[in-house]
Amino acid sequence: MYSKSTGKGTKGSVGVESFQGRLRLRLPRELYNGKQKYLTLGLPDTDINRRVAEAKASLIEADIRLERFDYTLVKYGKQPSQAQLTVIEPLRAAGLPISDLWEKYFDHRRSSLKPKTIEKYENLASLFAKLDGLDTSDALAVKKKLENVTTVSRTRDGLMYISAACKWGVKHNLVPANLFDGMYREMPQHNYMTDPTPNAFSEEERDAIIEAFKHDRRKGMNYRGYAPFVEFLFFTGCRPSEAVGLRWKHLSEDCSSVNFEGALVQVRNKRVASKGSKNNKTRKLSISPRLQAMLLSIKPESPDPSSLVFPSPEGGSINYRNFSRRAWAKVVDPIKLETTPYCCRDTFITVQLLKGVPSAIIAKWCDTSTQMIDKNYADKLKLTQLRPQD
Repeated sequence: MYSKSTGKGTKGSVGVESFQGRLRLRLPRELYNGKQKYLTLGLPDTDINRRVAEAKASLIEADIRLERFDYTLVKYGKQPSQAQLTVIEPLRAAGLPISDLWEKYFDHRRSSLKPKTIEKYENLASLFAKLDGLDTSDALAVKKKLENVTTVSRTRDGLMYISAACKWGVKHNLVPANLFDGMYREMPQHNYMTDPTPNAFSEEERDAIIEAFKHDRRKGMNYRGYAPFVEFLFFTGCRPSEAVGLRWKHLSEDCSSVNFEGALVQVRNKRVASKGSKNNKTRKLSISPRLQAMLLSIKPESPDPSSLVFPSPEGGSINYRNFSRRAWAKVVDPIKLETTPYCCRDTFITVQLLKGVPSAIIAKWCDTSTQMIDKNYADKLKLTQLRPQD
């Protein structure tokens, strides 16, 4: 029951009422299609509070007349309704341990990988085993752990391969997202990426190195037997592993051309045959008269087609690591320091460019791209040969 009231009032007026000892305002029915609405003020029914209620009623009546009435009643003191909010922990995407994802990715790709790549994947598996079960849902934690257990360069590599595995995992519904996408690009680049300048010999240095191998007379183990191998590297621009695995069946009868169909790569302490080139291609290369004469001079009268063209002094395949650390270092360092047998490839490309052979032709000879030839060789040659004008 109402204890007090201002009465029914005229049409459009706002009444002040007391209900259960608290003041409220009775709003005109015409505002709400004939329905009775009240605005509870929450004030005890006292003389002072009634004057406050009457002032608020006058404000509402004025707003009705001026057609600016606030139907939400917030303007007149009603608190806006608020849904009950509950604080919950943010949802995290379900992750898969990095080592588990890598194992699945590796198994999926193994049949299509070359022996050298398999070795790399196995080394990465050993690295990811050190992540203590970290999974694909926390990329920053994985990056931090990698930086703690290995070098910056290997961390960059690791993040790149994890990203590839995650991309594959998303495709096969193993992980919900690839949180590693592009993360490796934010790290410092490898030295070969920031300074890819080829380390080529001059033609004079090239010829001096070949002669030094031919006439090596050091006591004990000499390295004369490697001279044909070195000369072949210099005059074909092939990768050392391709020359190591070359067999007589890959040369034409008169040694005027060679087919590069594979390589012998070093996988830990073994040489393993790999079909195709690094880019999974085969190629045929015509041989220069000088190199043809050299090959004919070492060719057996009736060679076994499966025999190696350049065997090691012991008769097996050349151990490239030992050759680089011992023979190459002993013979070549006195002529030019800080080089590797791979510089023979740099030399071939550079010499051919200087002789005017188009980069597109050289790219096909060397199983690489024209863009790589132009960017890493041709452009740098132009810069070294051009001079400012006086």
